[in-house]
Amino acid sequence: PYPSLLINTGQHRVLVDTGEGNLEPTTGKLIPNLRAEGITPEDIDTVILTHAHPDHVGGNIDSEGKPAFPNARYIMWKDEWDFWTSKPNLAALDIGESDKEWMIKYARDHLLPIQDQLDLVDHETEIVPGIWAVAALGHTPGHMAVSIISDNKQLLCISDAVIHRIHLEQPDWYTRYDLAPEQVITTRRQLLDRATTEKALVHAFHFPFPGL
Repeated sequence: PYPSLLINTGQHRVLVDTGEGNLEPTTGKLIPNLRAEGITPEDIDTVILTHAHPDHVGGNIDSEGKPAFPNARYIMWKDEWDFWTSKPNLAALDIGESDKEWMIKYARDHLLPIQDQLDLVDHETEIVPGIWAVAALGHTPGHMAVSIISDNKQLLCISDAVIHRIHLEQPDWYTRYDLAPEQVITTRRQLLDRATTEKALVHAFHFPFPGL
């Protein structure tokens, strides 16, 4: 499952991640799903990209290679943008060289077209009222979590800081796609501790739908 998160604040319509795009027969349904909720691509004014792995940026652009959300500003952590648009070193990943090359090309193909609509953040900051960028580094160099606060309740979107439910029982386990495993483990524990302390609802991108 790749459940992108739609937030309607009353003033803003914010999308967190754009999914995998058309990489598989079962993906690429983001726009139809939004339309089913009465939301057009033009209605989205903010797109938050937690990181640049293919399953999180695949819906950034349309079939013509143009930004899929023409009226949105895209938000990404600066270190994430700098990593994928320079000479990314994926040596730490336990995947084949051809897969690494493909990941780099896919990231660039889905990041560079949104450059004119992109705002980069380099510290924890409020993106729109009630929605905060939270540093969650490790899975990638600029991996970001998102805190959504409303009426003193919080939803903490931890993206890929926790990929499988087993990580809740085994927080020191990591995956072949974690670029800096030790940092992932530290980040994961910090986010889970925060969720516990602040009694936050948690949204994890790869948990079974709806990811809560």
